[in-house]
Amino acid sequence: MLYIVATPIGNLSDITLRAIEVLKSSDFIIAENPAHSAKLLQHYAIPKKKTIQFAEHNEKKVLSTLIPQLKSLNGALVTDAGTPGISDPGFRLVRACVEAGIKVAPIPGPSAAMAALSASGLPTDRFLFVGFLPRKETALIKMASLAKQTESTLIGYDSPFRIVKTVELLAKRFPQSNMVIARELTKIHEEFLRGRATDVLAELKSKASIKGEITLLISFK
Repeated sequence: MLYIVATPIGNLSDITLRAIEVLKSSDFIIAENPAHSAKLLQHYAIPKKKTIQFAEHNEKKVLSTLIPQLKSLNGALVTDAGTPGISDPGFRLVRACVEAGIKVAPIPGPSAAMAALSASGLPTDRFLFVGFLPRKETALIKMASLAKQTESTLIGYDSPFRIVKTVELLAKRFPQSNMVIARELTKIHEEFLRGRATDVLAELKSKASIKGEITLLISFK
């Protein structure tokens, strides 16, 4: 059996009791970064377990060995932060388990996209989550246009080194759109920038530096 275990995106208190119980009872851990997960287990006083890395660079190689184990043992899939399978290779393991008839159980919890949306002040009834935002202007504008056409709030992740350029492109095409930048969610330096796209761009440009993990949201309502 495979458990999909959501873990904190920043604040280590943001973990469910069920997630801790599953991590304790599972036969082994499947982790994006075993060293990072070891620190997480130590923090919650969970005994060390066999940990198998499952990441972008080795997923195809490891997949064939994981499926036989999950047919007789319980494995817990964790990512570096948040819900596994959301914008990471974990979904391929889930799909393989489903195809092999292995039971998959979600252990819900933190997600940067949902946390940002819930506190954004933008419409939440319909949204389009796109993972990491495209770098190319054509693809980015096409994605934003789709959100506008479907009256959806667009949600995407971006790099602090790229965010100014991304917002510049969006503000140029959709200057009156409503935008929110959520940075370092649940951490000490958590920050929300809200306003018209042009205003958010001006605020970003006024900063000496931009650091941390970023979720961008844009609405056309």
